[in-house]
Amino acid sequence: MATLNRRDFLKHSILGASGAIIAAPILAASGSNPRAGDEKPTVIRRPLGRTGLTLPIVSFGVMRADNPGLIRAALKEGIVHFDTAHGYQRGSNEEMLGQVLSEYPRDSFLVATKVGWDDPEDFRGKLLLSLRRLKMDYVDILYVHGVSSRDEVLDKEILEVVRDVKKSGYARHAGVSTHKNEPEVMRAAIESGVYEVVLTAINFRQDHIADVKKAAAEAAQAGIGIIAMKTMAGAYFDKGRTDPINCKAALKWVLQDENVCTSIPGITTFDALAQNASVNADATLTADELASLRLEKPQGGLYCNGCEVCTGSCGRALPIPELMRSYMYTYGYGNAIMGRDLVTSLGSGINPCAGCDSCTAQCVKGFDIRERIADVSRLAAMPEELLTGAHCA
Repeated sequence: MATLNRRDFLKHSILGASGAIIAAPILAASGSNPRAGDEKPTVIRRPLGRTGLTLPIVSFGVMRADNPGLIRAALKEGIVHFDTAHGYQRGSNEEMLGQVLSEYPRDSFLVATKVGWDDPEDFRGKLLLSLRRLKMDYVDILYVHGVSSRDEVLDKEILEVVRDVKKSGYARHAGVSTHKNEPEVMRAAIESGVYEVVLTAINFRQDHIADVKKAAAEAAQAGIGIIAMKTMAGAYFDKGRTDPINCKAALKWVLQDENVCTSIPGITTFDALAQNASVNADATLTADELASLRLEKPQGGLYCNGCEVCTGSCGRALPIPELMRSYMYTYGYGNAIMGRDLVTSLGSGINPCAGCDSCTAQCVKGFDIRERIADVSRLAAMPEELLTGAHCA
């Protein structure tokens, strides 16, 4: 396998000739230690596994953000870790983030991006394109995006490419991201001996949360850094968005587990930024906040566990968890374009349930699977200009 030619890439790219990876003393510092006269409250920090980084417990999920001012405001709030991906907003997310961060010293922030696996050359090509968009010669964390099984985590070809990427200097640390089968993925990451970070769904709506937390504890004990996503479980309890989840409470609920280093809630407004950033100083979960999460009512909502029980009972073996995720993007996040992009990438067509005499797929949360698939799959037939990309908080 050919090694990535870092020198040639940097010579001909917009990133410039310097390829040195600068240590990040600000990020690696333990504790907050504000300067004398600094009125900002102490920021809660936790170590990111064996990486040597210590991060504030709330970071910035950039996926739906398109306002450069939010990134600047986040840095002023003490947020230093920004999470994006090659495919977010079809590349414009990385471009926006890179443009803003080019105004700041490289050792004052941390960037993570994610690249899905197809084959080695495709992975390398997408990574290099991501670096050009970000105007950077390396990312702090590179994730193999959207893995969901032990076999994927331990795939020898993928591990070889990941090792090569790190050796070539394009990523300081490597990890995997997962939306489902999270315990299996975390335990495989331990076994891999290569991955240092797992970005995983963790929230109060997961029926298998006990095993998720157990696996996170095992991973943290083994030196794997755990970063939480999907903490707000879809942001609403209902499709009509009349019954919002207390997102601050949901975020605090996840952060009660000290095996979680940090979280990447999606931020699209200045109000949401202020609310999330405040948790960096005080993650205390009050009795009222806990009650607002309705833990005694696990059924319903918009968040899919990704448990795949339904796929085993579906006569057409449809990618139901992924279709449910697009449903959440559309109705929970209020972003039909994002939902459409996921639906079309799945290739299951418009209303793939049509023609089935009866639905045999069963959902542990009681979702009407057939109705939701028919609803969200119709997005594939809609012209993009008719859809809204409006963001909810």
